[in-house]
Amino acid sequence: MFKSTLNKGIFIPSMVFILLVSIVSVLYPDITDKVLNVVKNFIFVNLNWVYVWSVTCFVIFLVYLLFSKYGNIRLGDNESRPEHSFFSWIAMLFSAGMGIGLMYFGVAEPMQHYTSEVFGLEHYVNKAKNAQLYTFFHWGIHAWAIYGLVGLALSYFTYRLKLPLSLRSCFYPLLKDKTNGTWGNVIDVFALCSTFFGITTTLGFGVVQINSGLQFLNIVPDTSFIYQILIVGILVSLAVISALTGVDKGIKILSNINVTLVVCLLLFVLILGPTVFLIGSFTEGLGNYINNFFNLTFSTHVYDKEALPWFYDWTILYWAWWISWSPYVGLFIAKISKGRTIREFIVAVLVIPSLFNFIWMTVFGNSAIWFDMNIGKGALSAVAGNPDALMFQFLEYFPFSTIASFITILIVIIFFVTSADSGIFVMNSIATKNAAKSPKWQTVLWGTLLAVLALLLLNAGGLKALQSMTLITALPFSIIMLLFIVSLLKALSIDQSYYERNFSKATVPWSGRLWKERLKLIVATKDRKSIDLFINTTVKEAFLELQAEFAENGITANINQIKSSKIEIEIKYDVINNFIYGVETSAKNVSNFLVDEENLPEVVKNGAFYPRAYFGDTRESYDIQYFTKNELISDVLKHYDRFLDIVSEERNEMFISTDSHDKTN
Repeated sequence: MFKSTLNKGIFIPSMVFILLVSIVSVLYPDITDKVLNVVKNFIFVNLNWVYVWSVTCFVIFLVYLLFSKYGNIRLGDNESRPEHSFFSWIAMLFSAGMGIGLMYFGVAEPMQHYTSEVFGLEHYVNKAKNAQLYTFFHWGIHAWAIYGLVGLALSYFTYRLKLPLSLRSCFYPLLKDKTNGTWGNVIDVFALCSTFFGITTTLGFGVVQINSGLQFLNIVPDTSFIYQILIVGILVSLAVISALTGVDKGIKILSNINVTLVVCLLLFVLILGPTVFLIGSFTEGLGNYINNFFNLTFSTHVYDKEALPWFYDWTILYWAWWISWSPYVGLFIAKISKGRTIREFIVAVLVIPSLFNFIWMTVFGNSAIWFDMNIGKGALSAVAGNPDALMFQFLEYFPFSTIASFITILIVIIFFVTSADSGIFVMNSIATKNAAKSPKWQTVLWGTLLAVLALLLLNAGGLKALQSMTLITALPFSIIMLLFIVSLLKALSIDQSYYERNFSKATVPWSGRLWKERLKLIVATKDRKSIDLFINTTVKEAFLELQAEFAENGITANINQIKSSKIEIEIKYDVINNFIYGVETSAKNVSNFLVDEENLPEVVKNGAFYPRAYFGDTRESYDIQYFTKNELISDVLKHYDRFLDIVSEERNEMFISTDSHDKTN
């Protein structure tokens, strides 16, 4: 028997639905595509406003959080810090969020807008400007707001409230314990199916582009199915190996390599292409995007009937596509974002990838348009409808085009692998309710399913049907994401109130009666031994005296001596989180510029240790080195008084209930 961490309530319904849709798409690709296309077109034509308003709300909400009082809240404990360097973090979220799409549409989308009949009556300059403007619109702030909202909600509820890394957790303020049952399973099944369909279709199209590039370079003779099988087999095997090594190794290393290669290719085109034109067009294009931001955001083209088909096939399709991908990308972004503040998260996720996309689309798209107008005389426009090969034909206008094409294929391959391995990781995380460690065969299972179904659908022509299914699922998920906003606002409001709650007015403030003794303590040596001594005398005596007095009042308090440098007093409860007040020895670092300051005590210049008080609910800790025994007792009682005051309020249940957290882990 295989050991498994798969949750039956999520895995079995998901597999039934995925296999059913895939089999029908393989056996009856034309009929399935036709039926799903009718449903998709109905949604795009009659309910496109749902997508427009949803995406608008996502942008407004994140911008509000960016400048709000909630921006300093950490995605984790108040003292947690990021697990990955800023470069690695950006590289990983960028690779997961856009990946193959940049290579596939970098030249193709601007060229298709440029040659579109919608802009056909306009002057070629206006056509070029509109091509850049709408490409920016589709790959900019709005796209990343979709990913950012899901990633932020997951990060907050997972790392701040200690709930599982699962979409069900985002509904905890609204559904409470119901997230552990059927409703939670339904949400996760939806996320798993949406993720699987999105990755399968993207990988299928990625294989076609890789195959086309290899044929263009005469590495393979044609784009027959046998070569696609070889490509998928090799790349999915690499993805499985990468996924088995974990986020910190395979995915991070590949993402860092790929971002470096992407930047090199970008600089190659920028320097050897029409550089002055590109810099000028980027500057003007960015200004054009900013000036038209609100008009683009709310536009439904309702007064321009000729543009409506284009609007459905591009803008609405993009919004649906990004939304359908958001469970996968959001889960992955959340996985790598622990320790960031909300403000840092939003700035990084919204601004940095958007700016890079703008630069990329300008350099590649505007270069293609420039070559088409000035050198190719319409040669690239003629093949704008063949995005699989368009990038490679574009690179033919550059010196060292063969080398550039090889680098392009390598980038697409690595994007393919990083998309697949991060997808495998995310799907296994959903199906296991974020199990800490899963057997390796499960990773192999997900990789095999992706490879087999992608190939079957590719061969049978069922990828378009699956793509339509993915786009259809975006409609209900857009409503789910709007509920994420409600849930987050409710949680953040309680969060701030909880962590900023003052002590009871009945508590007695410190006095200045012992100020001379305190001054001596301030300038005294504070090495580890002296602080350990303070903990094992003053602190321990205070805790013992408190323990005895609690016992007199019918309350059992335990003293946990964890080591010579750490001790805590704990009062245990069955329904709510335990009350904990602990003290441990901590190091304090000193800035280098203070070393030569003469009018400072040596202890400050050289660095020191101090006794740090910490609490069971992960609030900000602080230094208690100048407390007397009685003042320490008073401080513990202040926190105990605050604790009792908070737990008595029903609205604080998600912070204090052990039941809400323990059952989901």
